[in-house]
Parts: sequence; C-alpha cells; structure tokens
Amino acid sequence: MENIESIYYIETNRTFTLLRKYAWIFTLTVAIGGLWFPKFGLFVLPVIAGLSLTSFFKGRYWCGNICPHGSLFDSVLLQFSKNREIPHFFKSKFLRISFFLFFSFQIGRKLVSVINIYGQAPFLDKLGFIFVASYLMVTVLGGITSFFYSPRTWCQFCPMGSIQHMSYKAGKNLGINNETDAKVTIESTDLCHECGMCARVCPMQLDPYLEWNEDGQLDNEKCIRCNTCVENCPAGILEIKNNSADEFNIWEEGELDYYHKDNIRAKIEEIRELSGNIKEFSFRLMEPPHIDVEAGQFILVKVSDKHQMYRAYSIAGIEDDGSLIKVTVMRITDGYGTSIIFSDFEEGQVIELKGPMGHELVVDKDAEDVMLVGGGIGITPFIPIVEDIVHNDNHIKNAKLIYGVNEEDQFLYRDFFEEMDAESDKFDFVPVVAFDDNWNGEKGFVTDVMDKYELDDYKIYMCGPGPMEAAARQLLEEKDFDQSHIYAEST
Repeated sequence: MENIESIYYIETNRTFTLLRKYAWIFTLTVAIGGLWFPKFGLFVLPVIAGLSLTSFFKGRYWCGNICPHGSLFDSVLLQFSKNREIPHFFKSKFLRISFFLFFSFQIGRKLVSVINIYGQAPFLDKLGFIFVASYLMVTVLGGITSFFYSPRTWCQFCPMGSIQHMSYKAGKNLGINNETDAKVTIESTDLCHECGMCARVCPMQLDPYLEWNEDGQLDNEKCIRCNTCVENCPAGILEIKNNSADEFNIWEEGELDYYHKDNIRAKIEEIRELSGNIKEFSFRLMEPPHIDVEAGQFILVKVSDKHQMYRAYSIAGIEDDGSLIKVTVMRITDGYGTSIIFSDFEEGQVIELKGPMGHELVVDKDAEDVMLVGGGIGITPFIPIVEDIVHNDNHIKNAKLIYGVNEEDQFLYRDFFEEMDAESDKFDFVPVVAFDDNWNGEKGFVTDVMDKYELDDYKIYMCGPGPMEAAARQLLEEKDFDQSHIYAEST
C-alpha cells in the first residue's frame, strides 16, 4: 500500500489570483536582494502588521491568499515537490510552540542589539538585515521541506502562522470576527461523496470532508482559506463564506430526498472483466438485505479505511428487488481509488457502501420523448435506465440512446442495448464511432447525431466525459433548447 499512498496527494493549481501567482517575487527580492540592500528587510514590518490584523478578522486568510512565501511554495516549488504526506512531527503542537519561542528569542535578541545603535547611520541597515536573514532562513528551510515532503510543510510550524493563530483566537474570544470569518462551507453533508478530493488537494493536508461542524463549516484553525478545495470539489458543493450552510443554496423541495447516505454492508459476489482496464463488480447486500433504488442513481463504495474515503459509481445494474447492485469501474492511470479497487477487491470480500444517491439521471416517467446520451464509461447508468423504460410502466413513447466511443471495440454492453432495441418499438439504440474507418454505422461524435434530430420535445439525459457534455450543451444552446430539460453527470 506504500506505492498507493504515494499518489494520494494531488498536485493541482493553487494560485487563483495574480497576487498569489507572483507574490513570491517579493520573497526573493527581500531574501536575496536584501543581502546587498539590507533596508529591503524593512518591508517585512508591514507584512507582519498586515497578517496580524488580517488574522484577527479572517483567520489564516493571509497565508492562503497574500503571503509571499505561500506564493513561492504554491506557484514555484509545487512543481518540484515530492508532494508526500507531511510527517506528524512537523504538524505537532510541540514543534509549533518550540519553534515560535526559539524564533521570537532570536529576533528579540537581535532587536535589542540593534536598538543600542539607534540614531546612528547603520541603524536602518542593521534593523532591515534582521528581517532579511529571517526571510532567507524561511526561504531555504521552507524550500528544503517543500522538496522532500509537501510545499506547505513549513506552514505547519511557521512563527507567522502562530502569530495568526493567536490573533484569530483573540478575535473569536472577543466575538468580533463572527461576521468576517469566512470558512469553507458545504452546501449539505448529504450531498458529499466523501471522495476525499478536498483533502487530497489541500495545501495544509486537512480533511474537510471528515470535519464539518453542525453548521456545515470547517472550523479547523489551520485552514488558510485558499479556495483550492472549493475549485476541485467534484460535486461543486463547497464555498468560502461566513454564514452557515443553511444560507448557502436552497434546493428545491424534495431534491434532497434522492440523497440517502445509508450505511450498507455488502459482499462482492462477482467480478467480471469487461476489458483490460474496466471491470464490473456485483455487490450482494447483507445489511440491509435490499435497498430502494431508482435507475439513474449512484452508490458510494468505500476504498480506504485509513482515509475513510469513498468513490461514487453509477449503478449499472439492479437485480433481485434491490438486493444485488452492480457498478462498472474503469481504472484510471495513477488513480488512488481505482488502483485500490483493482488490486485489493476480491470476490467474497465484505465492503462498505453508502447510498443510493442522486437524481440528475432519474428519468421523468411522464415525459413522452427521452434522449439518453452516453460517452465511454458514462454508458453504465443507462443500463438500468433503458431496462426500466422498456420493461416497466411509464408514459415514454420514444426513447433514444446515443452512445459514442472512439473505436468500435470500446463499446460496453453493446449486446444488451441491441437486445433492448430489438425487443421494444419505443427504444432506439444509436451507436456512434469517432475514429474507426472500418465502422459502418454512425460516424463522428454524439453531437453530430444529436444535430440530426428535432430536439424541442425531448428531455435529454447525458453522462460522459466533460468535453462531451460541454460540446452537447453548446449544440443545445445554439438550437435554443430549453436548458431546464437537460440533465447531466460527468464521468
């Protein structure tokens, strides 16, 4: 599992403003230029004042949005870092307090020495050089720990971070920062996939998905409000705000009813290999023995006990009155979750599931015209959907499935869809191949086929790669299609 853990943390963009992207220039100007022009160090004094005042109202906001050293770590050194787990020692309260005391003693000792020459010509140079030396020390030590561990290793015990902790606590104790303290906030914990993405991209290596308070906010004082988790949340349900989740985003009545994160124990009954990097897993439910699930929903599969982390997979099959659930998994290169699933999951193994969840692909049974658009592995939720349309009572008179792949041998469950097409007059299966000259059917992309139909009366359900969904949405927008009749999930 050591190799698996080495790919847990993800290198991703952390600089979302020009200030965060280029503030590192200030660091090198002071730390290196100050060796020749010591007065440069005097610019550190307003930095200390600024971070102390900012943290009083907004916690460690400065660290994640303004700090020049933070910019150096995130904008420059991240690309050279091993990006490994930060050792517990560097995160310990003992080191943070000890280093703060040591740093304060050293700075204080030097300031006392310099004060003795106050009024003399070299005073400002001597004073400035104290901060030049400290900036250079932080740059060197922070750079070394960035390379061997993670870019923000230094930030775990940074003395300026400790000053911000104390200032923030003072603001909290006085009740002054209640309205100004913006925190990472989740729209609803019921919507969280517990995929751990927020933790995997977090510069401070926090675990937001495991730490929400009763208001749906992250109280961890080490959070630097950098917005990285917000930008990378697959479900798009995070925001940095100073109000509780109750004031985040009001869902329409009944929509959250489709998000049941019930705990489920299940046994892997069968593992079927569909191709070199795709497998179908059949889960026999144990506790409870069956669940109420609708075609188009997804299930959470636990992949890591260490991180209490799950992966969300569309339900590809519902059998035996909800006592057997199937999912189809495609292995992703350097994918943490799929690597564990492909290497560790075995038939007979008992695992934990949560769900069922989701309503985006639950088809409106009262609609008369339905178009299903799938790409690649995104075809899997349409298996139970098509079976439900063909075999169960509904008002659907015309259902089309447009399924696109790059080459003919990449089709999944093609025989099943062809059987459904042959069995029902109201269902049409339209396979599309983009780059196979030997293919005799529809050629091109799914959008090329969609463009051939008069779509105004359809409700359209899509699941596939992001670029496929984006292209389809652009086509529908050009056709002035009613956007409220588009339902989509990305793979």
